[in-house]
Amino acid sequence: MALTGTSSQELAPHAAPPSGDVIVVEDLWRTYDMGSEQQVHALRGVSLRIRYNEYVAIMGPSGSGKSTLMNLIGCLDTPTRGKYWLNGQLVSELDDDQLARIRNKEIGFVFQTFNLLARATALHNVELPLIYNGTHATARLEKARQALTNVGLESRMFHKPNELSGGQRQRVAVARALVNSPSIILADEPTGNLDSKTGIEIMGLFDQLHANGNTIVLVTHEPDIAEYAHRVIHIRDGEIFSDEPSKRFR
Repeated sequence: MALTGTSSQELAPHAAPPSGDVIVVEDLWRTYDMGSEQQVHALRGVSLRIRYNEYVAIMGPSGSGKSTLMNLIGCLDTPTRGKYWLNGQLVSELDDDQLARIRNKEIGFVFQTFNLLARATALHNVELPLIYNGTHATARLEKARQALTNVGLESRMFHKPNELSGGQRQRVAVARALVNSPSIILADEPTGNLDSKTGIEIMGLFDQLHANGNTIVLVTHEPDIAEYAHRVIHIRDGEIFSDEPSKRFR
């Protein structure tokens, strides 16, 4: 199976990535020390590029390294070796405080478990990233209202998570991910806690987000969910095994 991902040799060692790429990963390694001089290489020299407005799925079995790659792309972890540019900034060499600011500004997260505050309304949950970055209250409220309207929840703004269905909770999570106008939306198993019908609705929402110009990176172990993306990257044993258009777009 031919690889279409970019090899590390094709990237200049310290050059900023071209403007058409929102993500550039070069020879990325993540190694964990397990004690007794034992090491586990969760990622082994991964290199890839994702362009603006791409819709990419990352697949792999448990232990393949896909979650490690997601954590690095999401600035939740730092590589042992290699470089990572996000929206033109070399984030692989930033400290924890700088990474926190990047996460808030550049990345919209959508998780399998929704990660909503149980006692807060949908509107307040969506406001949270704006509170963290110091957006003025009036602008914050307007942006949060608009984000909820964009995902079809304008009539549920003042409902708390326990008053919403699973699909509605995930829509709140998507609205929260969108409210900062991030460079990428990083979705980790976004349909994992949903029934099939609701999962299809949420994936239809991601199709709309992509059509509106959003860059989406979807992490999943489900082949039918990965096929919603335009490009599918398979990770195996910490390396890219294949990188090719999804069946829908071949």
